[in-house]
Amino acid sequence: MDILNYAFMQRALLAAVLVGITAPAIGIYLVQRRQALMGDGIGHVAMTGVGLGFLLSWSPVWMATLVSVLGAVLMELIRWYGRTRGDIALAMLFYGGMAGGVMFINLAPGGSNANLTSYLFGSLSTVSESDVTAICCLAAFVVLVTLGLRRQLFAVSQDEEFARVTGLPVRALNLLTAVTAAVTVTVAMRVVGLLLVSALMVVPVAAAQALSRSFAATFAIAVAIGVAVTLGGTVTSYYQDVPPGATIVLLTIAAFIVLTALSTPLARRRARAAAAAAPVEGCSVPAGRAAGDEVGV
Repeated sequence: MDILNYAFMQRALLAAVLVGITAPAIGIYLVQRRQALMGDGIGHVAMTGVGLGFLLSWSPVWMATLVSVLGAVLMELIRWYGRTRGDIALAMLFYGGMAGGVMFINLAPGGSNANLTSYLFGSLSTVSESDVTAICCLAAFVVLVTLGLRRQLFAVSQDEEFARVTGLPVRALNLLTAVTAAVTVTVAMRVVGLLLVSALMVVPVAAAQALSRSFAATFAIAVAIGVAVTLGGTVTSYYQDVPPGATIVLLTIAAFIVLTALSTPLARRRARAAAAAAPVEGCSVPAGRAAGDEVGV
């Protein structure tokens, strides 16, 4: 394949695979927690980090990581304590993040809104070696957290009160989930962009849930879908000269539609089997009682 003959495409494919793994890996916990749009909010905040990176001549990826983590922690604190005005505070945080990014990048020497485009919508062809190094380090952190603490994170995502009763540090785990989501956003911003990353965190999980009911199988299927669509979108963008981020997200949505359609007959068969078993189970007790009555008589 001639696509592998170019160093920039090798970097792009590696970054795509890492994003395909990490985005659904943390996304499954966000879906369980009903925080599917958290990635979108963190993406808005990360724009300030990108702008600061240009302004201070630091790596935009690492600066975006720092700002995203701080924003994610603040979002979690607002969720805990801002019960009455929390939605307004979050809105100001999100919009302030966008405005800060635009302002800082325009204040940077030679900066303009055009510099934000590759971070907003992704630009695989401009992924540098330093970007790949940062993405690899951040992706390793996400994988270690999502796999190493999967039982604890799943318990907290399902029922915080039950997890607290069992002795789990619920608040610490919630903060860790938020921080991991923030890291994932910065991992994915060079591939799908800050404005589209939330789709890659949520849609593969939704597609996997249509096929499986167990957490482990859903996790594995979601990651497989993520890797498939990111690789497919990268290759398609190379040969067809189309935007990689948009291509990846559209492929993800297409995969969701196809898998949901395929899972419908399976769901119907399960429903029929359950309906067929219900009368038998329901009649077994009365039959026994009737027999018992006869014996008693």
